[in-house]
Amino acid sequence: MTRGNQRDLARAKNLKKQEEQKKKQGSGKGANAGTSLDARMSRDADVMRKKQELAAAKKAEEDAAKAGGAGKVAKVDPLSM
Repeated sequence: MTRGNQRDLARAKNLKKQEEQKKKQGSGKGANAGTSLDARMSRDADVMRKKQELAAAKKAEEDAAKAGGAGKVAKVDPLSM
């Protein structure tokens, strides 16, 4: 009961599969390639802080525009005239 070249084919197939997995694992994704977890976390935190600052500035600007524009329009009650 010999297996012929089945064992050799299975080994070659497994070797190819392992090489493909190493390629996928080692390549990383885009800007994250070659950076450590701490570096990625600090970079992402900086980006989020900048986004929050911009959002807060935009909100403050909108609130100021609402407060400034509300004084210009006078409400008139037609029944009290």
